[in-house]
Amino acid sequence: MEAICRFETPLGPMVGKAQNGSLCGLWFVGQKYFPNDVFALSEKKELPVFHETERWLSLFFQGREPHFLPQLSPHGTAFQQKVWQLLLRIPYGQTTTYGALAKQMAAQCGLKSMSAQAVGGAVGHNPISLLIPCHRVIGANGSLTGYAGGIECKKALLLLEQGENRKSIDL
Repeated sequence: MEAICRFETPLGPMVGKAQNGSLCGLWFVGQKYFPNDVFALSEKKELPVFHETERWLSLFFQGREPHFLPQLSPHGTAFQQKVWQLLLRIPYGQTTTYGALAKQMAAQCGLKSMSAQAVGGAVGHNPISLLIPCHRVIGANGSLTGYAGGIECKKALLLLEQGENRKSIDL
């Protein structure tokens, strides 16, 4: 069974998609790669995974680190899955670069090197925004490159995690 739930956040509405009791998508409405077909699904706010997601989002937007994740099952290629697992290891309030992720992927795959652009493509297609923290990946020079939800949103999320400017996105 597939269902959706709409979440209101200080940075705009988000839509979550669940399948068989797991969260398989969470997007800011209208972001890049937003699947417009999700609105054809029934909204079922009572699903436990949606309650957990709502609780996670509430804590996060209060500037607190959630120490749990709802059940996640993002759909993607084996390569994307590996990259998304690396994203889950980036600590709250910290960042990494596409190049550093590429080095980690190369090591995992037994390769000498890997394209940061290939890793960036997988990061950009992350279907579970925030919970799989693709917003914590920055350019080699510290620039806030690429974020499907927009650069201003990425900046706000990073500031929130660093404890700065919290009042601008309080619930």
